[in-house]
Amino acid sequence: MKIKLIGEVKTVMSNPDSKHNYFGWPTVCRLQNGKIAVVASGFRLGHVCPFGKTVISYSEDEGETFTNPCPVIDTPLDDRDGGILAYGKSNVIVTSFTNTRKFQRESTDNPYIHAYLDTVTDEEEQKYLGVTYRVSTDYGVTFGEIKKSPVSNPHGPLELASGELLWVGRPFDRTDGDIIRAYLQDKNGEFHYLGCIENIKNPKGENATSCEPHTILLKDGSLLTHMRVQKAGYYTIFQSKSSDGGRTWTKPRQILSDMGGVPPHLFRHSSGLLLCTYGYVEEPFGVGVMFSRDEGETWETGHTLYTNPVSNDCGYPSTVELSDGSLLTVFYGTPNEGEQSIVMSQKWRIEND
Repeated sequence: MKIKLIGEVKTVMSNPDSKHNYFGWPTVCRLQNGKIAVVASGFRLGHVCPFGKTVISYSEDEGETFTNPCPVIDTPLDDRDGGILAYGKSNVIVTSFTNTRKFQRESTDNPYIHAYLDTVTDEEEQKYLGVTYRVSTDYGVTFGEIKKSPVSNPHGPLELASGELLWVGRPFDRTDGDIIRAYLQDKNGEFHYLGCIENIKNPKGENATSCEPHTILLKDGSLLTHMRVQKAGYYTIFQSKSSDGGRTWTKPRQILSDMGGVPPHLFRHSSGLLLCTYGYVEEPFGVGVMFSRDEGETWETGHTLYTNPVSNDCGYPSTVELSDGSLLTVFYGTPNEGEQSIVMSQKWRIEND
């Protein structure tokens, strides 16, 4: 398998005339009306920032240009990791999650941030702390009230054949540890616990952190989940499958090398090929992609879509197919030394050997 990059890396989201010009953790999808939408966390000061908002931009020209980002989820807390799914006839769900005021205070000594956090009340933190989402029924033009999900992942839930949503993620309340759990959200919006994926140990036998999964439907109706697994010196992707709708899962198996990269985003090309994009965690930093011709049984790795020599604060790629069969991968990264991270894109094409 070969890949061919098309054109240069382009900016999707930025705010260069403001100090609030940090954008990160995006997700791209195709809407039912043909537009391409990207969501991310933006208008931030840095990696942890209470001014972060989950924002959306749209493209009507196959990813050549995007509208200015507009807030969808903007709570008094730090709104992070924009996920998106277009489902049903015209529904669009945008997901995010928040951090506590305590965590934000401990992450910076910026007096501007501390002064703002002093204005956030206990009641506001209790109301908005957790995994948040909003739903649109008009192709992402307007959105309903903020609601909460029991589990978090960077890119959002999966639509099932029944029209219900499957959420595979890490519980926000991690009293039982870092266990990836699956929930079914019925058409009334109620969540029903299904099952969990076995915890993973690193090569030394130590418990590793499982988080940031992404799930896709296979041709036979089973589920394939890739997940980020990390420990000191151990940042990689494992995968697990479920043949009963998420109630039971196979023992996770490692897909990449011990420092191969994280987190994953799965996508099926119209040719039937499965691909997974992810970020490199070692130099040269950037974005990689792997392919499977056999529904995830084996993966071909070693392909690079983007390289960033400036900073390791980059990655979280996701991918959508364009009308001509080429692909658009969206990610975030720091374009130049001393600058804040922004959301960018790269078009590319799959070429057979």
